[in-house]
Amino acid sequence: MESTGDEHAAQTGRPVAVRNCRVEAPPTRDLLAAIETPRLVWTDRSERIVAGGAAATVTADGSERFETVRQQATALFETVSVDSPEAARPRLYGGFAFTDAHTDPGGDATWAGFPGAQFVLPAIQVVEADPGAWLTTAATGADATQRAETRLDHWRDRLEELPAVESTGPPGISEKTYAPPRADWQREIQEATARIEQGHLQKVVLAQALTARLSEPVTPSDVLVRLGESYPDCFQFLFEPETGGSFFGATPERLVSVDGTTVETEALAGSIGRGETTEEDEWLASQLRDSDKNTHEHDIVVETILDQLAPFADDITTGARQIRKLANVQHLQTPIRADLGEEYHVLDLVEALHPTPAVGGLPPERALETIRETEVFDRGWYAAPVGWFDADGDGTFSVAIRSAVACERQATLFAGAGIVADSDPDQEYDELQLKYRPILDELV
Repeated sequence: MESTGDEHAAQTGRPVAVRNCRVEAPPTRDLLAAIETPRLVWTDRSERIVAGGAAATVTADGSERFETVRQQATALFETVSVDSPEAARPRLYGGFAFTDAHTDPGGDATWAGFPGAQFVLPAIQVVEADPGAWLTTAATGADATQRAETRLDHWRDRLEELPAVESTGPPGISEKTYAPPRADWQREIQEATARIEQGHLQKVVLAQALTARLSEPVTPSDVLVRLGESYPDCFQFLFEPETGGSFFGATPERLVSVDGTTVETEALAGSIGRGETTEEDEWLASQLRDSDKNTHEHDIVVETILDQLAPFADDITTGARQIRKLANVQHLQTPIRADLGEEYHVLDLVEALHPTPAVGGLPPERALETIRETEVFDRGWYAAPVGWFDADGDGTFSVAIRSAVACERQATLFAGAGIVADSDPDQEYDELQLKYRPILDELV
């Protein structure tokens, strides 16, 4: 592997040089095996991105982490010298912790390497998008231009001869541990519904962690490739810091996309399983549409997103409510589009929208207080914003659900359920099991 050895330009103020060219994009697994950490993958319907190494890194912690990242990123992009095609433009990739109090109560290393916020300008970035693929390289320092060009020449040649990497297959699971166990989690639901009945809350999303001991070391890139085959319409992501585990998933939920003054987001709340036959599947979908509990939960999310967008937008429109069918679960989904009154940075919208009631609750502060008092594990980057943005402040962020953090022979999966006044603890527990399946199925 080529060592990047670049200094963190966001911290040093040193200039960044970027170069790019057209290439043939290699398979995800082959490219990931060739590049060094930090590594990342980002895939949606319009593009597939595989990147590695760090030309620059932006980090932040605490309640001001969104603004700190934006300020550091703005300073960084001001030093970039490049005129890139749209697909090949330099971007910062990363994510945020769910809360500003990002600590692990158990004191373990589950989220080692994942601070309150971290974004990387990759040394090597391969973007596959219509009508082709681009290689972009970046470097910092006094000789940045020469280093970026040398890196481009090196990787342009290397991409043509990358060895094929065989799949290792699922690692297998030898033991599963839940935090909290079923009985304790159901008691938490009862306590949460009591708070709702007393008027302290409208809704809260409570999560559970499943730690899987693996029979063989996990290869996150293999899991991600299989997730892409099973959930092609989801955002697939992988973030591997220089130290620590790998955070990956296939999430159906977009937090926000910003392109100039156009915003796209969605409400995704309310869940039911898939049927074994077409008739059963449609029956379940009709049950979801007609469920007072699920439609109430969904309406709360829609109304809150509209309120959160209102200070930024001149016009907001909602599409027709629909059923979003995934391989293992069906959701109620309402697309939302807004036209901004002026250009805003995508991080402004990320901060305003996170956490949505689909992963937090209402009122937001009381819901977060309930989560902090109730959950026995650190959410880390689970259910938090992950994605990318560019020098113009455009970008896309998803909500990191249907996800896991893994290292060697251990993977920790997360799932949450929206609790409202008429939530049934047994049904909510069954919903958790559906939400584990995307990752769990690829481990066994």
